[in-house]
Amino acid sequence: MYPKIKEPAFAEDVLYGLKLTPKQLLSKYFYDSLGSELFAKIMRMPEYYLTDCELEIFEQSAAEITTAFNTGKAGFELIELGAGDGLKTKVLLEYLVNQNTDFKYVPIDISEKAVKGLQQDLKRKMPGLQLDGRVGDYFELLAGINNSKRKIVLFLGSNIGNFSEHMAIEFLRKLQGVLQPRDQLLIGFDLKKDANTVLLAYNDPHGYTAAFNLNLLSRINRELDADFQLDNFYHKETYDPKSGLAKSFLISKKAQEINLRKLNERIVFDKEESIFMERSQKYDLSMIETLAQKTGFKQQKYFFDQRKWFVNALWAVDK
Repeated sequence: MYPKIKEPAFAEDVLYGLKLTPKQLLSKYFYDSLGSELFAKIMRMPEYYLTDCELEIFEQSAAEITTAFNTGKAGFELIELGAGDGLKTKVLLEYLVNQNTDFKYVPIDISEKAVKGLQQDLKRKMPGLQLDGRVGDYFELLAGINNSKRKIVLFLGSNIGNFSEHMAIEFLRKLQGVLQPRDQLLIGFDLKKDANTVLLAYNDPHGYTAAFNLNLLSRINRELDADFQLDNFYHKETYDPKSGLAKSFLISKKAQEINLRKLNERIVFDKEESIFMERSQKYDLSMIETLAQKTGFKQQKYFFDQRKWFVNALWAVDK
């Protein structure tokens, strides 16, 4: 079942962001069909260590993670926010199915194409899996899921790192608010590391990350009848190892004017003027535990890859 998604305020958000100083666009709009395909390619790059690290955690620790879920014989809903193609989650799902665990997998994503593709793949590979894919807003869909069963929520891939600190706190408090005392959250965090490793992951030699960012300009062209010339912009990545903050930008190669004809608006760029596209926060354990405390969760267990470049933290609802 694929609920109708509310029409996003794409035009308003784009116009507002491009009129800011400095300019910015919201990363949530990256994921149209082509954007989702490009991100799937990014996740499979050898330089994009996050995928390999988290996949290693699930491959090495599926049994330990399942035990930490502490479900006993009671059935539960395993709900994944931003499921995408479910690459890493499939490892955990396969283990749970092989253990004859009583659960239903509920992948949620804003991309209908991603959810349909994931469901088709899982029905083929795990025909016995209880499955209920959903498309739309996380919180609206969470609120509509059966509250009589325990929920275990997955928020993987360090997606939380794309939020500012304020927004991360707001998001997690809202999530905590729709969960019950017995529910749990398994959340991924990319850990602080040397700059070269991070920069290679976010400014890759294959050009996928640049194409992923530039694709948002193509979407603006298509949906707002704009005239961005993609060749007039280049992608730039920065990383501060001390704060752990990585930032992505698109930089204008020259002074230029962009027309948003559907909105009857004109945007002026100076040469070397930037559009802030995305943040990717890297954490240490102190930052993670503080975030849990501020948002009504209690840290239960950490699951690391061998290099300790990434961690999946299991949190309990602290009510």
